Amino acid sequence: MSSEARKTETIPEWKREEVAEIVEFLETYDAVGVVGVEGIPSRQLQAMRRELYGEAELRMSRNTLVTRALEQVGDGLEQLTDYLEGQIGLIATNDNPFGLFQQLEESKTPAPIGAGEISPSDIVIAEGDTGVDPGPFVGELQQVGASARIQDGSIQVVEESTVLEEGGEVSAELANVLSELGIEPKEVGLDLRGVHADEVIFEPDELEIDIDEYRADVESAAAAAQNLSVNASYPTAQTADTLVAKAAGEAKSVGLFAEIESPDVIPELIGRADAQLRALAATIDDDDALPEELQDVQAAAAGATDATAEEQSEADDADGSEDTASAAESEPESDSNDDDEDDGDGAEGLGEMFG
Repeated sequence: MSSEARKTETIPEWKREEVAEIVEFLETYDAVGVVGVEGIPSRQLQAMRRELYGEAELRMSRNTLVTRALEQVGDGLEQLTDYLEGQIGLIATNDNPFGLFQQLEESKTPAPIGAGEISPSDIVIAEGDTGVDPGPFVGELQQVGASARIQDGSIQVVEESTVLEEGGEVSAELANVLSELGIEPKEVGLDLRGVHADEVIFEPDELEIDIDEYRADVESAAAAAQNLSVNASYPTAQTADTLVAKAAGEAKSVGLFAEIESPDVIPELIGRADAQLRALAATIDDDDALPEELQDVQAAAAGATDATAEEQSEADDADGSEDTASAAESEPESDSNDDDEDDGDGAEGLGEMFG
């Protein structure tokens, strides 16, 4: 047997135990992801672990052992091996991947940038007092591209200066200046590379969504669906009450338009007749034009006539009520009375007139 074969067969016990623990870790949670931890100080990494406690768990191990565990579990988790490059960790949660991504992004903190690193965004030195006493530092500021001079006993940046654009490499001089000014142009945190949940791999660009915008879209879609359901007369648990109310209103409008003597519309029909009678009497130059029974009685149902017009307008069936409303509005003030008499007297008067 060759030495290579013997080396392959001999696996240290600690590695077997480590792989077994990782497998158990992977099988415990609903969602498992790979995060990059490069450049995160040990103390800050421990703080992140504490922040995640109870919501997610972070586990570090060798990439080779993580690969073995992912392949052993299978069920699509082996696809995460594509993200095992550099310094990584496994993160697992029973939350959904979107919630995990948002939590990791919110946990990131500003950090200083070192020489040789690539700037993640434009580095800007703001206008104002640097708080540094006059000295050679003004020359260092000018050397990195900042507009600076000594003024009022301190070094001042006289205008906002972009000293490095996104994607540029940070020089040693710039790193020193930024450190002196306390500028931390980068964010440090767990960089989620990919997460497996419900047999699907999600990447950061798929998980980065605007929660408020997404909520607004869902609310708009729900409102549009309800509107469609009502307009199509398609009953659902959410629209049944609206459809019943709409049908009742339309039925009442038809009853008023057709002057059907239904108990539900009789008060409105009498009110409309009263308004029409008073309007007609107002056009006649005769004090006795209005029947004696109604002369000292306030209009029976002016409000009812307005309500009737609104109902018919909602049903797009207002052919008869608009003229009625106009006639009611044209009634002379002399025909109305401020006395607090019973509103039903007008209806009773009409009843006596027509038997």
